[in-house]
Amino acid sequence: MSEKTLLKGGEFLIKETIAQNIFIPEEFTDEQRMMAQSCREFTETQVIPQMDQLEKHDRKLLTKLLKDAGELGLLGISVPEEYDGFGQNFVTSMLTTEEMGKGFSFAVAFSAHTGIGTLPILYYGTEAQKQKYIPKLASGEFIGAYCLTEAEAGSDANSGKTKAVLSADGTYYNLTGVKIWITNGGVADLLIVFAKIDDDKNLSAFIVEANSAGLTLGNDEEKMGIKGSSTVQIYFEDVKVPVENLLGERNGGFKIALNILNLGRIKLSGATVGACKGVISHAVVFANERKQFGTSISSFGAIKFKLAEMAIRTFASESLTYRASQNIDDASQSLTAAGMDKGKASVEAMRQYAIEASIAKVFGSEVLDYVVDEGVQIYGGMGYSAETPVERAYRDSRINRIFEGTNEINRMVIVGELLKRGMKGELDLMTPAMAVAKELMSIPDFGSSTTNYFDGKKKMIVNFKKAILMVAGAALQKFMDKFADEQEIMMNLADMTILTYAAESMLLRIEKLSVKNTTQNIDLMKDMLDVYVYDVASVIHKQGEDAVNTFAVSDEKQAMLMGMKRFTKAQSVNVVAARRRIADKIITDNKYGF
Repeated sequence: MSEKTLLKGGEFLIKETIAQNIFIPEEFTDEQRMMAQSCREFTETQVIPQMDQLEKHDRKLLTKLLKDAGELGLLGISVPEEYDGFGQNFVTSMLTTEEMGKGFSFAVAFSAHTGIGTLPILYYGTEAQKQKYIPKLASGEFIGAYCLTEAEAGSDANSGKTKAVLSADGTYYNLTGVKIWITNGGVADLLIVFAKIDDDKNLSAFIVEANSAGLTLGNDEEKMGIKGSSTVQIYFEDVKVPVENLLGERNGGFKIALNILNLGRIKLSGATVGACKGVISHAVVFANERKQFGTSISSFGAIKFKLAEMAIRTFASESLTYRASQNIDDASQSLTAAGMDKGKASVEAMRQYAIEASIAKVFGSEVLDYVVDEGVQIYGGMGYSAETPVERAYRDSRINRIFEGTNEINRMVIVGELLKRGMKGELDLMTPAMAVAKELMSIPDFGSSTTNYFDGKKKMIVNFKKAILMVAGAALQKFMDKFADEQEIMMNLADMTILTYAAESMLLRIEKLSVKNTTQNIDLMKDMLDVYVYDVASVIHKQGEDAVNTFAVSDEKQAMLMGMKRFTKAQSVNVVAARRRIADKIITDNKYGF
């Protein structure tokens, strides 16, 4: 790892990432693949056959499945060995999350337990708290839940009204309030609860055992999707919480909530990758079997387009998810090597890559929504039947754009965090932004066309980044400290950034594969990259043009619009032929096979 030059979070926008420095899914070890296989077998043999029953709010079955997963060690993948876990790195836990992502709503229960239900204690707990609770959470003896949201506190989590009052003798807190939308709430043994002590400005966090007196569970919510997960309201009325169950520092709960959200965001992205692969595989099996006009519908160009596009976006999502996951792993290891406590190092690594985590969350959730929608379309009328897996996947997918912070909030985080780090001097955005502004005034450098495939694509992606810096720099100059009120422009910039990061992640993955001795079909992956970069160039152009038209006038506007055109110029691609080649592989394999 010391040979790597680690880019800081957000630095991908202004510095070149070297392909050899990123992690790609083709590099998983045999041990990691075996863990993934265990998750796959559990999902296929235990979870999916019982989904109908699970969706009837069968709390006993959900509890049993979580405990069975615990007995197999699946709940303790990222828990250190000293607390009876496997002690695997973050990338390995992401791979297992991806495999569990094929398990429909059970994936939500699994992720809530292993992520936000367990890791706050692991990262912020005292040694005594860790010893007491983490082994039970890793084994499945305890099921965990995370209680943050309230009726008046959703995106603005710190405005929660739940109160904690210290007893006269100073031995416990009296907890009173109502939490809503609590995943695993109906089956949980242990709750991470956020409340304000007295009149504190910020939340504090508490570990609360679910059998405490004064704690009442509501009924399971009737939801559009993820019906197999338990979602309830929880009522706290003078619940006595021992003072030793305060998690982290007083007033420190909001910080815990934000940092754990970064974790939840990228974990959600991993789960959506698994779900995408599952839906594509279901869709192609159906398309190969379904005959119309005397032939399999998979032979029709319109269906091939859908299968190829589903695969291209899934490949992009997978590429950026594991790139960011390895960044987090590398940062965590580097901080630990420098003497930082392991838990603190993990939290700091998550914080450093909050921008990438938000990108992964938005991109992954929106790709899955696209994939499930096209999956239903390929099934046709059958896709609307509750008997098909794509109907369930369609319903289950929709929540992903809402929880772990809505995609709108996450888009604000991406741009807001980039600018905040620029203002603090953590990222030097000003120098490259000024260079782009200067370039606008100069004669365009049409340059000599390169014959190297990767160099050509890199030049296009560098230009996408210039388009982002051009718009961001000019908008900041125009609006100054009022920029945060211009949410539409922030959305434009966020989409330009997300698409650029996705395209670059695909490029780096394929470039790294191209220099390895590999049996992978690089030509088909290049087809994917060709189509994706060609397509997003016009989207980035439109988003940039919309932003420029919002605030620029006269000569400045004309120069920026010309610059936008120059920076988003794409090499022409025969997208029909490329998509057909990609689809033909999926049709031949009868599954997603990249």
